[in-house]
Amino acid sequence: MITEDIWSHFGSWWAVALWIVLYGVFLLFMPFYKKSQRKPSTAYMAFVVAYALEMFGIPMSMFIIGWAFGITLPEGVLWGHTLGQWIGYWGMYLGIATSLLGGMLIFFGWRRIYKEYWSRNEGTGKIVTGGIYRYIRHPQYTGFMLVTLGMMMEWATLPLLIMWPILGVIYYRLALREEKDMLAEFGEAYAQYRQQTGMFLPRWGKAKA
Repeated sequence: MITEDIWSHFGSWWAVALWIVLYGVFLLFMPFYKKSQRKPSTAYMAFVVAYALEMFGIPMSMFIIGWAFGITLPEGVLWGHTLGQWIGYWGMYLGIATSLLGGMLIFFGWRRIYKEYWSRNEGTGKIVTGGIYRYIRHPQYTGFMLVTLGMMMEWATLPLLIMWPILGVIYYRLALREEKDMLAEFGEAYAQYRQQTGMFLPRWGKAKA
């Protein structure tokens, strides 16, 4: 049964647009000049749109399940606040904190790599090993996965549960492609850096000094 408070979430199309803009801002910190970035950026925005539509527009996952199986899902199961029934508002706070952490990784990763690699003329960039890159090689992709994970902690739906692992595979394949390019550009220096750091999570005790 949908309570009046939960129902007030839906049909707020201004909130749908606002949420899409807010989460879409993170894409400003990606290198759009690279053709390889188009697919992950499109997949990420599809995730954001699905999240905003089902949280503030219309609970399609609930309606589809109800139509297909004739059942009414309780709040937190493919609609509503995902963790609310177990930990209350702390579920929302946890989702926000996870998304903020992801946003910080995206921003600080962008700031470092833009200064030392993207903004350089072709052939004059260098391997970025400072800041967060001292610990992980693809902090921005980790950031995007955390941002989207935070969304699901707040309001998990059927499309998001399907798309999140797909998004992970897309970023993993993109990371492999970029590392191949880095090996071609920097050779042994990048190979050594790769051995000392994690791809998406830190290798504690093996960070480059």
